[in-house]
Amino acid sequence: MGSSLSNLNDGTNGLAMGPGLGDIPESCVACVFMYLTPPEICNLAGLNRAFRGAASSDSVWEKKLPPNYQDLLDLLPPERYHSLSKKDIFAVLSRPIPFDDDNKELWIDRVTGRVCMAISARGMAITGIEDRRYWNWIPTEESRFHVVAYLQQIWWFEVDGTVRFHLPPGIYSLSFRIHLGRFTKRLGRRVCHFEHTHGWDLKPVTFSLSTSDGQEASCEYYLEDLEREEALGQHKRGCWIEYRVGEFVVKGSEPLTEIQWSMKQIDCTHSKGGLCVDSVFINPIGDVKEYKKKKIL
Repeated sequence: MGSSLSNLNDGTNGLAMGPGLGDIPESCVACVFMYLTPPEICNLAGLNRAFRGAASSDSVWEKKLPPNYQDLLDLLPPERYHSLSKKDIFAVLSRPIPFDDDNKELWIDRVTGRVCMAISARGMAITGIEDRRYWNWIPTEESRFHVVAYLQQIWWFEVDGTVRFHLPPGIYSLSFRIHLGRFTKRLGRRVCHFEHTHGWDLKPVTFSLSTSDGQEASCEYYLEDLEREEALGQHKRGCWIEYRVGEFVVKGSEPLTEIQWSMKQIDCTHSKGGLCVDSVFINPIGDVKEYKKKKIL
């Protein structure tokens, strides 16, 4: 076993000890790479010349890219990707691509190659956002968009959004990223303020999503439940929390998918405030084959 491992690089260490990894044709290595993840391929690229060549093959990286990768490239200026190899295109698309006035971002997951999306609070419709008595925009490094919407106090709380894009087939989840309390930095330390935080324990917030092909999902969460949080030893104040709204399926027949979502608490019997809204995330969580299996079962 030890002598075999010493023969990894070029198939020889000065002794005639039979074939090694260096003797495997590049085309065979490329076939194996089809079943590996991009990080695994990059880790193996340094073994020898055949592995290095296969790890740069367009045929390998074509399979790692999502089927709609050209739609993502169309959001970039042509000079960013013209004449690039498929491996380099994968690298470009694995970094966030802003669109819609930089209020939305797309990228592909570096392990699965699936398309992910984030939508800033600036890219959503927020009731009362133009009135600074209710809402303010706070710049922060804690958001990928460098700004969050902060609610001081309001009676009618509603945040809506929509996006249209040619998502590849798969199962996706949608979630809101929100934070109870306002935060600042003082002497290099993060400090949270809760003087405006109130009303979220009285009635639940309703979250919902719908798609252009008729799929719907909804749920309710109390954004604050002090008694339960004390019992569990888990406190929501001062922490970013992702509230999962639901799932939807893109089956591949739709040329364009429209997703709508909302977060609302419109019971005007009480006010609520002290909340930061950062963004909505749309993340892939499975493929269509898994969805079909569930339906059969």
